[in-house]
Amino acid sequence: MAKTKRICLWSGPRNISTALMYSFAQRSDTKVFDEPLYAFYLRNHPEAHSYHPGAEDILETMENDGDKVVDMLLTNTEKPVLFFKHMTHHLLDLDRDFMKETVNVILTRDPIDMLPSFDKVIKNPSLHDVGYELHIELLDYFKKHNIRFSVLDSRKVLQNPRKTLQKLCDFAKIPFDENMLSWQPQQREEDGLWAKFWYHNVHKSSGFQKYKPKEKPFPEHLNELLNQSQPHYNKLLRYAL
Repeated sequence: MAKTKRICLWSGPRNISTALMYSFAQRSDTKVFDEPLYAFYLRNHPEAHSYHPGAEDILETMENDGDKVVDMLLTNTEKPVLFFKHMTHHLLDLDRDFMKETVNVILTRDPIDMLPSFDKVIKNPSLHDVGYELHIELLDYFKKHNIRFSVLDSRKVLQNPRKTLQKLCDFAKIPFDENMLSWQPQQREEDGLWAKFWYHNVHKSSGFQKYKPKEKPFPEHLNELLNQSQPHYNKLLRYAL
């Protein structure tokens, strides 16, 4: 029997991570998981607990123990391919040794596009909230421990979904599936409880939306965060598929 392929997508928020989860969910050989470390993060980050919508429900219904989540991740064999959508900041100080057993993909997005979108739900976010610095820490960890990794840039995915997904499947050593390019506009049973706050656009979509640059001026109150985020994003881009 073939070994189960465990793909961990390490994303920042508002980075088309949910669309990628929906894409992988179209594969008959794949089961998807929506941010299984979210409750662990909220339990161990009281400040985030205070401003994340739906935090109490998440803590009450999901596994709060990060080690148990990792154990599930490494032992689940429901399908030949398992796709775990994660937010990188959910890791906190969790032991990352398990990443030697998973296919690791960092998903990033130009902060000029991402920051205004995130600010609509969580006002005045911090560098920790948006994940760019944490992605560089993760990238450095992979390089230090000789762990294979890949980087996806959201814009490249939207500009050419087929080509980028083919490259991603090649990296994961799984066959590309044409079904990954489209889906029915609806909610999925795998959606986290937070879907009602974040997933409106994905629920109305039937595939990856064509990339469109932001038309509104960039919000001035986010300029400092943009300046902090941009160098990290530029470094990530050098590794993008």
